[in-house]
Amino acid sequence: MTKIPKNPRILIVTPEATYLPDRMGGLANYLTAKAGGLADVSAALISSLFKQGADVHVAIPDYRSMFSDNLTPFLRKEFDILERSMPDDRIHLVKDRAFFYLNRIYSGDGIENTKLSLTFQRDVLNYIIPNVKPDLIHCNDWMTGLIPAMSRVLGIPCLITIHNIHTVKCFVSNLEDRGIDAAAFWKYLFYKIPPYNYEESRNNNLVDFLTSGIFASHFVNTVSPQFLIEIIEGRHKFIEPSIRQEIIHKYNAGCAVGILNAPDPSFNPSIDKALFHQYGPDDYLIAKRKNKIFLQSSVGLIANYKAPLFFWPSRLDPIQKGCQLLSDILFKVISEYWNQDLQVIFVANGDFQKHFKNIVRLHGIEDRVAIYDFDENLEHLAYGASDFILMPSLFEPCGLPQMIGPIYGTLPVAHDTGGIHDTIHHLNVNQNQGNGFIFKHFDSNGLFWGIREAMSFYNLPDDVKIGQIKRIMKESLATFNHSVTAIKYIELYEKMLKRPLINDR
Repeated sequence: MTKIPKNPRILIVTPEATYLPDRMGGLANYLTAKAGGLADVSAALISSLFKQGADVHVAIPDYRSMFSDNLTPFLRKEFDILERSMPDDRIHLVKDRAFFYLNRIYSGDGIENTKLSLTFQRDVLNYIIPNVKPDLIHCNDWMTGLIPAMSRVLGIPCLITIHNIHTVKCFVSNLEDRGIDAAAFWKYLFYKIPPYNYEESRNNNLVDFLTSGIFASHFVNTVSPQFLIEIIEGRHKFIEPSIRQEIIHKYNAGCAVGILNAPDPSFNPSIDKALFHQYGPDDYLIAKRKNKIFLQSSVGLIANYKAPLFFWPSRLDPIQKGCQLLSDILFKVISEYWNQDLQVIFVANGDFQKHFKNIVRLHGIEDRVAIYDFDENLEHLAYGASDFILMPSLFEPCGLPQMIGPIYGTLPVAHDTGGIHDTIHHLNVNQNQGNGFIFKHFDSNGLFWGIREAMSFYNLPDDVKIGQIKRIMKESLATFNHSVTAIKYIELYEKMLKRPLINDR
């Protein structure tokens, strides 16, 4: 009888994950540690791969204090027992006291973050990789940037995904101090200046974590195809030259791709418990009106289901998110559509919030502009109640709100960049195409033009709008999901492994 070969074993190394499939281990449901989008993407990819039958393993720090917050009092007492009772699980926790009592994944101290990264990678290199014996390693961001160098020595194909193009640097001697045998793979690290030999480099030549990961990995991917092109073309000055250069080398070698992220499955208006009224593509109109009236009444806006409602879903960061463009024209927009009661709701943190509050106070438009700190339930309700979202980002490695909005029938007004370029196309009613309103020039006039385009659509007859929004919702549900994303990663894994990831599929 022919023996069926085992599926290749994939080890995903990530500093954060929102959730893990419950059948991966006894504590999987409780291992929640999130700082940003990386956690959502890691969780969704792991879950999708696991459900499809892939032999997937996960390495993640043991954030014992954060994990225990998700446990009942009884389970909290039994935490250590539960950990010891799952020796064959696919979840591999880095058990070091450095992680046990953290209340957040990253601190404001760069040196402390670097130490935590070294501790995490030390145990992955020294214990988890030898124990798991993976056929492929998938690393994520600078926190895992040293692992691809060792993968070269071990002959294990390695992928690194760039979610946030941020890096840190330290000396080889710092690696040694944390228990990492850097001498074994020092030649595959990326240094500030070309190294002469190991001893000369130990205390005199800084190692760049993310650039090392890109340099040593077999493949690299960004989280949107367009952002990869923008890096290569040098459109973003904030990206360090070494990072850009190594990505260019990978791209020219055919070893760099862009794979779009996807929203968390909880962003679906048919099952979203945060909505006042759930809905799908075929019954969205009345439900969105009910959600809008409920939201307006809850936050002090004029209660009018006919009023066009714009939603700001991203942090108020003037460096990336373009909130200053909206502040320049906010009162102008409100004034131009005054008779229609045009409204804007912000559900976002950030220092720039005070500027919008000052504008609202100055013009006395508290019943037309509502400003709230981020709240998950309010965020979901705003997607379900609003007609449009605002995303005038200067750059966007991927972006998720522009994908979430169309799933809810809430169309984006967005700047044509990065992941937005890959996911949103200007709406053309006559051709029955597009899913939002895209402006090309990053300035307040470009944003104002996009808002006017959205309002032109809003003022079309209901029967025209209904047909378009139904189409957009259906297309978005089919396109912006983790099954599609997982297939792209599986295809990349198989290209790297030169064999199927799941033998019986």
